[in-house]
Amino acid sequence: MPASATKALRVAVLADSDTRWKWGALTATRVRPGDTEIHLDGYLLRGRATPTARQLREVGVDADSLREVTAVEFLRAMEAARDEEAYDVLVLALVGGGVQAMLHGLGRVWQDRAERPVVVTGYVGVVYEKLADGLLLRHGADLVLANSRQDAERFRAVYEGVGADASAVTEVALPFLGGAGYVGEHDPYTVVFAAQPSVPDSRKDRTYLLDRLIRHARLHPEREVLLKLRSKPGEHTTHIEELPYQKLVQRADPPPNFRLVYGHMGEVLDRTDLLVTISSTAALESLHRRIPTVVLTDLGVREALGNHHFVGSGCLASWDQLDAGHRPAPDPEWVARQGVAADGGYETAFDEARKRIAALLVRPGGLPPLAPYYTPVTAPGYLPGILARHHLAPDGTPLPGAPAADRAPGPVRQVVRRAARGAYRHGVQRVAPVIRRMGEL
Repeated sequence: MPASATKALRVAVLADSDTRWKWGALTATRVRPGDTEIHLDGYLLRGRATPTARQLREVGVDADSLREVTAVEFLRAMEAARDEEAYDVLVLALVGGGVQAMLHGLGRVWQDRAERPVVVTGYVGVVYEKLADGLLLRHGADLVLANSRQDAERFRAVYEGVGADASAVTEVALPFLGGAGYVGEHDPYTVVFAAQPSVPDSRKDRTYLLDRLIRHARLHPEREVLLKLRSKPGEHTTHIEELPYQKLVQRADPPPNFRLVYGHMGEVLDRTDLLVTISSTAALESLHRRIPTVVLTDLGVREALGNHHFVGSGCLASWDQLDAGHRPAPDPEWVARQGVAADGGYETAFDEARKRIAALLVRPGGLPPLAPYYTPVTAPGYLPGILARHHLAPDGTPLPGAPAADRAPGPVRQVVRRAARGAYRHGVQRVAPVIRRMGEL
């Protein structure tokens, strides 16, 4: 009998960045069957984007425990979680390669068990690139969550197109939508630009966007114009940010009504009258609350920017149009297909996932072994490299010399790891851009 039948549902979330931790933890609470109490243990996969304490506080999601692990340490923890400590549900909030590695590693550690947790995975936001690659790397989980009707249809088409089982695809919605609906203009009227760490990625384009935002503030001194940032210099999110807007602002001369802001996106949206972005998932949060929302076309409508996803939304516009007072009106049909549920029904968006998890928890004889599409037979030239990045062999066992494969890290090893990670982040954000610029001379 699963632990959930007699006590709180035990859920583990493995995440590799602040945004994926937010998605994973909130998903865990959204998909729990009925009013079941939940015991949530968080595991943060050690890497370049491991969230800092400040980022975790900003996410605002509490857990009963939270610790940083390597892939091998996590697999060892899942192998040791038995009896009263066994998990009912495991949420893999990782990039596709990380999900695939964990599916193979977990398949090994659970191979002799009659029962195992329900494994859930999905995407943290809009899926606008590497659709087939990312999906096939996630295949093998019990539930592959799709954040909208459109995504669910695309996901099933990819799986069926390669002859893979598509039954795991489950339509839900983004778990962090919510907040009070927009009821009218604030005093002062507030314009928010939701910045993204890697879109656009060139200094020229990022400087252009900053200049236009500052120009808008000068044209409308009665407005408050906010640049909403995801991270502070030196911190990493899901994507690497080599040219932080904080540095670019230092060379500008913004007016008094222009400010940089951090914090929880929902709290910023509480005072927003116009949300502007290139392609941030914040646009969907804003549309869900019926806040006027603009997806910029200034740099083109391109797959590389991700704003092509919003074709048909009615939200595309340029800074020139915004400066002149234009306000796009979202297309209701497009919005409905994106899982935004601005007209209600959001709370029922997770019903199907709850039903499926509840049924899997009481499945007679437990769950079948994990069966990813990629195996040493179907992808012998691809899979070994994916697993090796997480120090796993093709059969899911730890490679010789894998970090913490034999014992828990001691205090000295933990200090060395923190120092090494800090040096890596410094190299990526400070040194690498300089080398690239030198190479362009």
